[in-house]
Amino acid sequence: MTGHYDHAAQPPAPTGTPPGYVPAPPPQPARAILQPPRPSTRAETPAPAAPPDGPRLVPDGGPAGRAVPQRIWCVDRDRMGLLAMSVWTERVAGRGEDAEPFVAHHMDSHQGLLAVFDGSGGAGAAPVWQAADRESRTGAWVGSRVARLATDVWFHDVAAEGEPATSETLHDYLQFFLGHAPQRRSKISGTMRRQLPTTLAAVHYRLVRTQGEAGLELTPLWAGDSRAYVLRPGTGLQVLTRDHTRESDALELLRSDPPMTNLVCADREFEIDGQRLAYPLPCVLLAATDGFFGYVHTPADFEALLLRTLHEAGTVDEWADRVRREVQAYTADDASLAVVALGYHGFTDLRDQFAVRLAEVTDRYVRTRPRGLDRPSPDAGGAVPVPAAAPEDPADLPARVRAWQDSTWHAYRAGYETHMPLAPEERA
Repeated sequence: MTGHYDHAAQPPAPTGTPPGYVPAPPPQPARAILQPPRPSTRAETPAPAAPPDGPRLVPDGGPAGRAVPQRIWCVDRDRMGLLAMSVWTERVAGRGEDAEPFVAHHMDSHQGLLAVFDGSGGAGAAPVWQAADRESRTGAWVGSRVARLATDVWFHDVAAEGEPATSETLHDYLQFFLGHAPQRRSKISGTMRRQLPTTLAAVHYRLVRTQGEAGLELTPLWAGDSRAYVLRPGTGLQVLTRDHTRESDALELLRSDPPMTNLVCADREFEIDGQRLAYPLPCVLLAATDGFFGYVHTPADFEALLLRTLHEAGTVDEWADRVRREVQAYTADDASLAVVALGYHGFTDLRDQFAVRLAEVTDRYVRTRPRGLDRPSPDAGGAVPVPAAAPEDPADLPARVRAWQDSTWHAYRAGYETHMPLAPEERA
């Protein structure tokens, strides 16, 4: 991870603000070279590990052949039962509005946090800040980076200072940091415009032991349409958040692009939603921006991507790189993913435990996809293409795709939505 805030002693915060706050500019833009975090009082935060061949760049991904920054990071501490990775890519070099994912584990207090941030380019498209390279940055770019910085400081205070890990305290930290970030008021106003708008999806977890059994206390936290998930071999991918949009059906959200009803921002009230769950070990926690899950054909495709690349990889580093290559091949957006696997005995154990689930997902949701939709479907091992069927009329493809989407979503939905929070109108 890069751009960590220095938590050493600071001048007093402005009156009326929680202790530990200081006004600060957003982190500098991500560079092509991975840098270690600056010294911090945080205990045992995993440091980033550059891939063996250095940071991976796509040479022709940006304008005029400019390399598009992308980053993978991973840690494998099998003695602790902890594996973690993150993937971050930009569609346009230096203009990506996703902040780099945040992943941290605090050893002493047996808790951690993973989070992603997606600056909202539509609502925050106006430039608000000029970087050291004299390039201007939009409100969405600044908003996601400031939200990441605020979340970093919040987690430090949760882990080391006893701050409650609640949606209310995270909201206060975000509100303070955004209020002290660079802003440029636009003469153009409207109901859709925001100052420093960004989504946020995070999972705070704490290792606990109940009646002799190890488990997790999970607190998903979110605003906007980025998502948090939990993944287990027996239950598959399950969403822990509900998009702040008027539509909450995951398949309909792939077919449409409704506006968000709630975003982290500097100029209006916003809400950090949250819930608490007790969850068994082992499991995999994830947070992702819509660059990962918003450009697939069905919600099950995202799980298939994760499990197929896991099966094909030999190390957690290779898994991250395969995920990065896959998402860059299909997405039309910046993409961020944070992953923490807890309770497994190393990467091989993690991969082997999901082999049966991969076969099930492939049989039920991948092999059934209509011919002509995209590349040939792999078998459960991910290596052998399914033999081609008789030719079908291309004019019928849209109808066949829609019918396949509906049928697979009907089969997948109940498990996927097991932990989805109730809609506001259903909570009363």
